[in-house]
Amino acid sequence: MQKSKKSLLGSLLEILMVSARLGFTSFGGPVAHLGYFHEEYVRRRKWLDEKSYADLVALCQFLPGPASSQVGIGIGFMRAGVLGGIVSFLGFTLPSVAVLILFALAVQDFDVSGAGWLHGLKLVAVAVVAHAIIGMAEKLTPDLKRKAIALAALVVTLLWQTAFTQVGVILLAALFGFLLYRNEQAESDEPFRFPISRGFAAVCLTLFFGLLILLPILREVTSLQWVAMFDSFYRSGALVFGGGHVVLPLLEREFVPTGWVSEEAFLAGYGAAQAVPGPLFTFAAYLGAVMGGWTGGLFATAAIFLPAFLLIAGTLPFWNSLRQSPKVRGALMGVNAAVVGILISAFYQPIWTSSILEPVDFAFAAILFSMLVYWKLPPWLIVAAGAAGGTLLALI
Repeated sequence: MQKSKKSLLGSLLEILMVSARLGFTSFGGPVAHLGYFHEEYVRRRKWLDEKSYADLVALCQFLPGPASSQVGIGIGFMRAGVLGGIVSFLGFTLPSVAVLILFALAVQDFDVSGAGWLHGLKLVAVAVVAHAIIGMAEKLTPDLKRKAIALAALVVTLLWQTAFTQVGVILLAALFGFLLYRNEQAESDEPFRFPISRGFAAVCLTLFFGLLILLPILREVTSLQWVAMFDSFYRSGALVFGGGHVVLPLLEREFVPTGWVSEEAFLAGYGAAQAVPGPLFTFAAYLGAVMGGWTGGLFATAAIFLPAFLLIAGTLPFWNSLRQSPKVRGALMGVNAAVVGILISAFYQPIWTSSILEPVDFAFAAILFSMLVYWKLPPWLIVAAGAAGGTLLALI
């Protein structure tokens, strides 16, 4: 028993150290985060195989909320149960939360949009995402049919960028995958392993939907500001498909017209949120700190990420058995191919278009890509090189 406790503690410390390093170095938005996760968890540490990672990404792309954070939480679940998921979330999220709370308490008019080091970090994201896409495409689109699904997903998500396009593409890809691959022989890959029962999962799903219904009622009945804040942040985190950039308009509608946060303060925080690593949902920490100090920042962070935690904890145990069904596996083969197309689309817009502005940008991104892929340098060193190189490029 004592040995088991020591083993669990060791796993939790390992998860905390790895996720915290990712939290300090993962710049570039949700697609880039998936690239960093792929490099660290699949390629370097081999905590899960390519297929399991792709299935987890597909599930999180389908669920509302911050997909990259849910992938990180899910990996923590698989590694060390509920505590592993919590520790993984804290490690990846708290670095940006702390920076944004400090920013809210210190200087709300600091402009980082033109910083050279920030542009360098965008170029790092180009290298990391390109590496991840190449690796995933090799595994997930090996035949012409899946290449065609990926191409269709790329074209549709690139030309029709709406909140529901991604979900529609994934549903259609699942249908085509089911029709094309429902009789395919099962591959021998590792099943998800995590000590979470279906009973606990059912409680999490019940709590997710219960809070979604109950909080607006409590808001009207009590008229308490902290209840209203929790409701606004919780609903924003629960009803958003498409990542952090989609949640920003929702947050603006919730807090600017009410006078809780001024338009100027909102825009200043948005600029700061672009400059920090980790998930963009941590912008909630900035807004909470503006409204209620550092405790408000932590409160807002818990409220906006709680739906993501409840959803991934509530779906993983059922997902594990569903993905073993031949018909579901066929659908997943289509979804995984579509995810490759979606990632390529997101790689072009907004990552490539906002980063590769001149030939020198492409040259520097190629150097960073070579450092990562061919010289096998650790991601944190690539991040440091990108920030330093971006600063130098801005001085030329």
